[in-house]
Amino acid sequence: MYWLIGVFLFLAFAYLVVRLWAEISALKRLEANIRNAREGLLEPAAIGRLGWTCAGRAISEYNATISTLRWMFKNVEDCQSRFHNEYTRSSTILQSLPGALLSLDEELHVTIANQQAESLFGAETEKLIGANLFELLNLNERDRELLRDAFLYKYRIRNQDISLNILGKTRFFSLNLGFYNDKEYDMGGVLILQDITEYRELMESLAMSEKLVVMGQLAGGVAHELNTPLGNILGYAQLVERGASALPALSGYARVISEEAQRCSRVIQDLLRYARHEQCTDNTCDINQLTVELIDAFLTCRLKRYLIEVQMNLSPGRLVAEGSGGQLEIVLTNLLNNSIQALDNVPDPRIVIESRFEAPYAILSVTDNGPGVPPDIRNRVFDPFYTTKPVGQGTGLGLSISNAIVAKQGGFIVYDGDYSDGARFVIKLLAVDMNRVRQ
Repeated sequence: MYWLIGVFLFLAFAYLVVRLWAEISALKRLEANIRNAREGLLEPAAIGRLGWTCAGRAISEYNATISTLRWMFKNVEDCQSRFHNEYTRSSTILQSLPGALLSLDEELHVTIANQQAESLFGAETEKLIGANLFELLNLNERDRELLRDAFLYKYRIRNQDISLNILGKTRFFSLNLGFYNDKEYDMGGVLILQDITEYRELMESLAMSEKLVVMGQLAGGVAHELNTPLGNILGYAQLVERGASALPALSGYARVISEEAQRCSRVIQDLLRYARHEQCTDNTCDINQLTVELIDAFLTCRLKRYLIEVQMNLSPGRLVAEGSGGQLEIVLTNLLNNSIQALDNVPDPRIVIESRFEAPYAILSVTDNGPGVPPDIRNRVFDPFYTTKPVGQGTGLGLSISNAIVAKQGGFIVYDGDYSDGARFVIKLLAVDMNRVRQ
């Protein structure tokens, strides 16, 4: 009987030893894998023949947890990868937008700015982030009120024309504004500014060209109808003047009639330039050479007579543009004549002629240090028959004819409203690549 109890106790003790060894072995495996997991290595632990132990069952639970974690981490990595791809795609789209984009928080501080915004404001993104919108934009009072009301009442803006003072120059932009949500007090949104200054200039030039076409059609008919009676008036006035040599008063009246008839004839000749349809030619001219020759050959004496200093800042080399040299000479002469008259009684009168290339245009500017053109009439300087000169000293056709000549060559003339030290007119003509022409 006692030996049976001894055997039972021995077997119990042996079982306890084996069980303890098995539990310790399983716990060591589990501990090693937990350390690996803490280091980021999510690998299942080998159970082997220890699955019957409590620690072995814990290993099974550990392996199931590790499997779930690996699946979750894989999903997270996939989400991160998709997020990164979407972020890259969105960033590429934002950076490739043709306009400057500013993302704003609810306090109207910049949170996102693209490269076009950096170029527009002359600052890196880090300096733009956090800037207040109304401190960043140099708006006039009308546009500031417009934008303020848009944020206050939360209405979207679509393609609204505004003007901004950028680096001391006034430029025009198309403004678009949208909001993130419709909450009353959340002003966060996206603002896009697209520079339309060149587009406005082209549209103004197109409108002027259309006006010139209509004016030319009218002028052609009127001029032909008036030429014959004016010729008769001039002829009879000259006959009266010759036959009234003994009557000084009558002779003087006839002379005045003759002079006025000649002035009317000159106006008609100017009008006919509107109606004249130039045939397409392949004429080109070197702007720099033409300018130098014009100043030297035709205007030097007159400029010296009025003690006007002339400065020429011409681009190096040749600057070839579409159009006839004779036609461009008329344009440049008109602009110079206007500058000479504007410099009357101006101390230290000066005219500066500059040329440069800005693809696709060859640009020629005429600047004087006279009083300039008042802002309220700048939009009328190219209108036919509009002049600020006294009666008898101008017909108001010089700038109109010049604009018509340049427009026929695919260019345009603009008055530089940003120049404040006088008047500056800028001629833009399509430039010619002579290397390609020769091929």
